Amino acid sequence: MSEVTAPVVPAWFQNGFHRFLRPFVKRHFHAVAVESGCLESLQFDADEPLLIYGNHPSWWDPLIAHFLNRSLFPSRQFYAPIDAEALEQYAVFGKLGFYGVQMNTTSGAAAFLKQTSAILDGGQTAIWITPEGRFSDVRDHAAELMPGLAHICTKLSRGWVVPLALEYTFWDERLPVCLAMFGQPIQIAVHARSSKPEWQEMLSVDLRGTQAKLAQLAMARRSDPFDDLLVGKAGAGVFYDSFRRVRSVFSGKKFRNKHGDQFQ
Repeated sequence: MSEVTAPVVPAWFQNGFHRFLRPFVKRHFHAVAVESGCLESLQFDADEPLLIYGNHPSWWDPLIAHFLNRSLFPSRQFYAPIDAEALEQYAVFGKLGFYGVQMNTTSGAAAFLKQTSAILDGGQTAIWITPEGRFSDVRDHAAELMPGLAHICTKLSRGWVVPLALEYTFWDERLPVCLAMFGQPIQIAVHARSSKPEWQEMLSVDLRGTQAKLAQLAMARRSDPFDDLLVGKAGAGVFYDSFRRVRSVFSGKKFRNKHGDQFQ
């Protein structure tokens, strides 16, 4: 039986992808921002395994995860499990750190565990997982997490597991904002004797708690608690803003395309 190793991700291809990704995200969001208070806790030794697990509210999640990994963990290679059939359809994802899984079979689950373990053992990597296993509304906290993540945690002797809450919400501008908040990192060694059900409970409680905290900040509609990683477009669009700009010239008033004061 051949040894399972981490998939090779061509640096040139991934760098090219990020040259595309940043302006692409900038065109579609007013801002991508992370809650400021959580950033200090995201300092980990490079050789420590790192698992980041989050809710799954949107099609944007894998792209935002890739962007967050490059922005916050630049020395770590991004990896993320994806449905094997989807990977066959979009083979290019394999060059960006996505690896196929078939979680509906026993052999598929075993292969997922082996591949994930090989990636974590390689060092300087980060695996991003959405254990809800499906798209789920940010307000749906009843969705059970798939057991694979808890099983992985019982097999590791060291490393960190970090919950991540994501929300995509509209504030004062035409484009939405993407808000992210990391929960308190869980040190695996401290919970070395925890059972799979205990891990499952801990992972679920921590994720839902982080989501609840982010929801309160999102409802407050203030950008002060966040560090912006990217600020995109503001205003109502080219046609209407052009009309407003002309009107401001004749009125003698300074033109301001923004409707609110978030992420100045």
